[in-house]
Amino acid sequence: MNLSAEPDTRPGTFVWPIRVYFEDTDMGGIVFYANYLKYFERARTEWLRACGINQGALTEASGTMFVVRSTAVDYRAPARLDDRIEVTSHPSRIGRASVDFDQQAWCNGNLLATGTIRVGCVDRATMKPAAIPPEVLDALTAGPLTPRGELIA
Repeated sequence: MNLSAEPDTRPGTFVWPIRVYFEDTDMGGIVFYANYLKYFERARTEWLRACGINQGALTEASGTMFVVRSTAVDYRAPARLDDRIEVTSHPSRIGRASVDFDQQAWCNGNLLATGTIRVGCVDRATMKPAAIPPEVLDALTAGPLTPRGELIA
């Protein structure tokens, strides 16, 4: 995982902007720690979209879906109400049935949190591991068509 003081810029890294809303914070106006997992999930989902993969269509067409297998998060600094944060997603390993992601959350040049997330492909009916469909594997390996998502100011 890239733990530098600079956002991840490796080829294939995708950046998704997120605005912090009141619902994301605790009584002190600080983002509740579990919400970083939600932010990371949103950024991975948008990374998939940028790779040309719609998860609903994938499940309908192939009977497979992605599920989170494991997570590890390290918290560095707080985000606050109304902050605009940027979450980076970089696939560090793409296997036959799983993908490992390095993720970071940044605000104004400050590293807020880092995460390592393993996502597995499973058969929807049995919930047992399944191979990632070849066309999806090709799209994941090719990476996102655009490196950045957009957030309306």
